[in-house]
Amino acid sequence: MAELIKVGITQGDINGIGYEVIMKTLLDPRILEMCTPIIYGSPKVAAYHRKALNITSLSLNHVRSPREASPGRAHVLNCIDDNIRVELGKSTSMAGEASLMALERAVSDLKEGLIDVLVTGPINKDNIQSTSFNFPGHTEYLAQRFDMDDFVMLMVSETVKVGLVTTHLPLSKVAENITKERILSKLRIISRSLIQDFAITRPRIAVFGLNPHAGDNGLLGNEERDIIIPAITEAKKEGIIAMGPYPADGFFGSDNYLKFDAILAMYHDQGLIPFKLTSFESGVNYTAGLPVVRTSPAHGTAFSIAGEDKASPDSFRQALYLALDIYQNRKIHEEISKNPLKKYDINANQEDENIDIESEEDQNY
Repeated sequence: MAELIKVGITQGDINGIGYEVIMKTLLDPRILEMCTPIIYGSPKVAAYHRKALNITSLSLNHVRSPREASPGRAHVLNCIDDNIRVELGKSTSMAGEASLMALERAVSDLKEGLIDVLVTGPINKDNIQSTSFNFPGHTEYLAQRFDMDDFVMLMVSETVKVGLVTTHLPLSKVAENITKERILSKLRIISRSLIQDFAITRPRIAVFGLNPHAGDNGLLGNEERDIIIPAITEAKKEGIIAMGPYPADGFFGSDNYLKFDAILAMYHDQGLIPFKLTSFESGVNYTAGLPVVRTSPAHGTAFSIAGEDKASPDSFRQALYLALDIYQNRKIHEEISKNPLKKYDINANQEDENIDIESEEDQNY
């Protein structure tokens, strides 16, 4: 029997819905047939949430190290002070400190190979800030911990994958951070991730414009002509099937988003608003470009419903499933790439011409 994948799960903010979605997911006994889950948090806090939610059928085994975690059981590893106080629905400095301690321990174990993948519970981006965590979110923190200069925040669902050129930036700073080099780097990462992480051959990537109507040939802005189109052209020379730039509104207003394997949006809300409209319950946040696998549910702490048994575990469950799938896909890709045959692709330059996409003019409504 193959060894089960060890999944590290960080508790997130203890005053939010993190424990609720984690425990509801682990109530499904089939999870334990797929992996060995290890919650990085607190047995005391877990017991508090279990009582508040009246969850009686979930058993969590206490361990001091992932090495002690045995298959067939869900585990919890204590990372924080036992005097921690849970205040449901409130943002507190104590909760921020607890979420960081769990994250730091889990990432350290991930780097050491004690766990195979990481699924992070939702944090509060304000109360977690400290001298040890001066980042706008998990994504940037993980990139720093693994010494990665670039990465892609990739939102994933069954129907669409959306990557971002800029992530957690004020809107006033987006345009100055849109460069040819940055777009090209993101396209490389997404293309490579689609191949090795999602097992997609010859992936197709749609690229959005920055301005309304993708600039309308310079009438509404020059970024498309001067930056985005040259980046797409360069990507094609490298064998990446990138097309665009497309106006975001018409692209999602039609079914064009179903014709691509991924989309590269220029900024946070341009990509995440339509993504969450189509995939809020099942969406997953994946950090592409890391040497390790990390996923997270697409939602936040949801303080307003914490402890009320109203949170859906679907997004967290999909985050766990996706982490397992990517881990397996990477192993398969590594295996089949050891002794590759030389390829002769005579149709490489023709393939991107055969995608039936509405013209930009058709989308400008």
